[in-house]
Amino acid sequence: MNRKFLSTFALGLALFFLSACSNPAKNTTTDEPYTFNLTPADFVAVVDNPYLPRIPGTKYVYEGQTVDGLERSEREVLSETREVMGIAATVVHDLVYLDDELSADTYEWFAQDKEGNVWFLGEEVKNYENGQFKDTAGSWEAGVDGALPGIFMRAHPADHIGEAYHQQYYAGQAEDMAEVLSVSEHVTIPFGSFDHIVQTLDHSPLEPDVREHKFYAEGIGVIKTLNLQSGEELFLVAFVPAQ
Repeated sequence: MNRKFLSTFALGLALFFLSACSNPAKNTTTDEPYTFNLTPADFVAVVDNPYLPRIPGTKYVYEGQTVDGLERSEREVLSETREVMGIAATVVHDLVYLDDELSADTYEWFAQDKEGNVWFLGEEVKNYENGQFKDTAGSWEAGVDGALPGIFMRAHPADHIGEAYHQQYYAGQAEDMAEVLSVSEHVTIPFGSFDHIVQTLDHSPLEPDVREHKFYAEGIGVIKTLNLQSGEELFLVAFVPAQ
């Protein structure tokens, strides 16, 4: 997840602004160069994909027990935007606590194309340890230092079951990928029970031993994350929709 412009600036822009996003994030294996076709004109102002809405004013709280303690994530979709590669991205602020001590303070940037795909354009991360600022590891920005955006949620997940796709791409730093496993799961968590859940498998060639299942509910977004190695789970415990 990190930065600086493509080594050949003009070539990078030519590739990025080549054409409309008719087949975004097409490459499905790490053996092929990651490419896509899109332009800023392909994006809309509001991220309202049913399975990953990012409406300003929306708030989420997640909690889960880990080997390091109780993790709590407080997320809020802000009304401000950030321009990334000419695209006005919606900003999500995420505060992560471990046993009530700040662990990470992150600003994430999302945008939705006209087809309804939600793209992840980067994040600004500040990591903390023992209450003190540690580093910015995990930070990256699309268009900087060769980093490219990826799709975080498909417009029509049911049409792409079993297809791997890039969620972000910064070579050697952030190469997270996902694939849709199902669109018909039933999930019960402390917050409630949900049907027609989209389930994904999230993984990265940089960390082959780390694999997660994420579960997305319509009108909310992620409601549960399961680490397949450790068995650790993170649940939605509070949700405040935009007013």
